[in-house]
Amino acid sequence: MKTSAYNPSPLEVDFATALTELQKEIEKHLKDNRIVHVESHVKRDNPMVKFSLIDKDGDPHEVVLRIIQIPDKF
Repeated sequence: MKTSAYNPSPLEVDFATALTELQKEIEKHLKDNRIVHVESHVKRDNPMVKFSLIDKDGDPHEVVLRIIQIPDKF
């Protein structure tokens, strides 16, 4: 399927949504950190998912992921 729109593309939106829905699975792989909040912005040009975490010492951290699809190469 050729991508007709990239701002955001359906694939970018699907990835951002999947990351949001998989927060419990992702948390299992984070040593000494717990996800306390997930903020998702899927309507942006490049969708963003921000994870707010607390480490074993109680310190807060944030990880931001931007989803960018590279133009199709057909």
